[in-house]
Amino acid sequence: MAGEEPTAVVETSDTLTDDPAYLEHGLATEQVAERVARGQTNDVPDRASRSVKDIVRANVFTRINAILGVLLLIVLATGSIVDGMFGLLIVANSSIGIIQEVRAKRTLDKLAIVSQTRPVVRRNGSSGELPPREVVLDDIIELGPGDQLVVDGTVVESAGLELDESLLTGESDPVHKDPGTSVMSGSFVSSGTGAYRATKVGRDAYAARLAEEASKFTLVHSELNAGINKILKLITYLMIPAGLLIIFNQLFSSGEALGPSLSGMVAALVPMVPEGLVLMTSIAFAVGVVRLGRRQCLVQELPAIEGLARVDIVCADKTGTLTENGMRLADVELVESPGGTDLDAARTALAALACDDPRPNASVLAIAEAFPDGPDWGKPTAIAPFSSAKKWSGQSYGAHGNWLLGACDVLLDSGTPTARRAEELGAQGLRVLLLARSDRPVDDALAPGTVAPVALVVLEQRVRTDAKATLEYFAEQHVDVKVISGDNAVSVGAVASSLGLPHGDSPIDARTLPDDREQLADIAEASTTFGRVRPDQKRAMVGALQSRGHTVAMTGDGVNDVLALKDADIGVAMGSGSPAARSVAQIVLLDNKFATLPYVVGEGRRVIGNIERVSNLFLTKTVYSVLLAFFIGASGVLAPIFDFD
Repeated sequence: MAGEEPTAVVETSDTLTDDPAYLEHGLATEQVAERVARGQTNDVPDRASRSVKDIVRANVFTRINAILGVLLLIVLATGSIVDGMFGLLIVANSSIGIIQEVRAKRTLDKLAIVSQTRPVVRRNGSSGELPPREVVLDDIIELGPGDQLVVDGTVVESAGLELDESLLTGESDPVHKDPGTSVMSGSFVSSGTGAYRATKVGRDAYAARLAEEASKFTLVHSELNAGINKILKLITYLMIPAGLLIIFNQLFSSGEALGPSLSGMVAALVPMVPEGLVLMTSIAFAVGVVRLGRRQCLVQELPAIEGLARVDIVCADKTGTLTENGMRLADVELVESPGGTDLDAARTALAALACDDPRPNASVLAIAEAFPDGPDWGKPTAIAPFSSAKKWSGQSYGAHGNWLLGACDVLLDSGTPTARRAEELGAQGLRVLLLARSDRPVDDALAPGTVAPVALVVLEQRVRTDAKATLEYFAEQHVDVKVISGDNAVSVGAVASSLGLPHGDSPIDARTLPDDREQLADIAEASTTFGRVRPDQKRAMVGALQSRGHTVAMTGDGVNDVLALKDADIGVAMGSGSPAARSVAQIVLLDNKFATLPYVVGEGRRVIGNIERVSNLFLTKTVYSVLLAFFIGASGVLAPIFDFD
């Protein structure tokens, strides 16, 4: 399902679709009531994580609590409450996990509420904000810059409307949307305005379907807990014959009454249980979680820090993980032309264009960041906002000239040296715009008119400043990093190469990957950089690597990462990512810093080292207690007083 190309299926009647009044005024109150009655509402579960009830159940109903609980009931049946004080260990073991996981749940719930989008819905001729759950099928939803789409739909109005679908597809470039094109929930408006009709709501929406596929909660695998459970399982089998032997000898060989015999049996069996090891493991994990919390790292499950410490492959999404949102100005390269402009004049013009653009897109915002102070040219005499149809924007400043900023393949002849240079830069994964002069005002009907190239404006994705150091740390720890992105392969390769990732300059287009798991595993192990990866392919790559015995961690922030985050041994989500990604991940980086991962790895290894150093002590005590219990049962002597560990 996740690999299918989502399409919006129009479920409205022809009469409603063709009604101009409907498009202008939206649904009437009666029409909304009809859809609510039919269940055509945006009723989607808030999160895919466990409820408080599930958390309590998972932490209370454990093997060691079952063992201690049975022994506690036996002691309480004799009427000796004091002898049952070891039952406090049940409370301690359960409380540590419950408190931490409930705390993590509440933190993410608050984060989801703060980041919740309230769409502007057109109804009864007026527009107003509504909670996402109150949106119904066929609602007309208005869009503006920065708005997030809450349901799937079809565009009905567009004024330069462009959507950022990176959370869904991993593609960082905005996508232009004309009336009649489909849009998907989870995408954002990067520029322009418009409106769309809701054609799929609730669980039918694309983002909701991906989230629901990953909604089943699974606990992270912990080798420490698995080892302890094996020990407890063995002890359970030993306790049955030991207990029967002890109670038999206490009653018949020693002549004790039933109450003291039961107390003596429990006294011999309790030390066999390594409750100290279990409690110490929980405390060590809890302390590690608290220490990581100081670095804005939220751990949803205690064993997760151990899991990340054991990984040998980290699959990192590019967009939002290795790179930040937006672009960065890399260079302004002058064009050699008769009567060319000097570099300072080109930068001044760029500053003016950036400061006076009424609807700056990501590229213009990057230029504004590089040149924050505009020249004293006054207000522009004419403005031509950017649109994907013409692929350029511009401003006229009277005596200061008419300036254009746009796509090189539109404003330049393909055979010119400048066009060839732009193609070379574009092949390196860079975004290249042309700064040019025009012989006529930008709002002229014949604009852009005659174009005089001035400079190539080279933009690159903003790589996180700490990403390179983080990759170097993983390399030192013999952890392989795979960059798996839905963005184009050239762009992914450019980012990977800039970070010094091995084989980053040889990215693989995932559209060429085989479906066979063995072949996919061979390629995934040998390569490090992948582009155009679909959500189902991310999941398949994680599974292929796991099939070769690797412990895989997956980092991501978008809905397109949800399936892979869930299937990975450890899922790491960014705090600013989608709620679906945060809910299925075991670790959430609230500060959105990829550089926090080395601290998580270091903390996990510290916890593992501490536990392994003292585990021998507890296991030695357990072996001693087992031998003592069988000795008591075989010799017929009275059981000793309780040993509380």
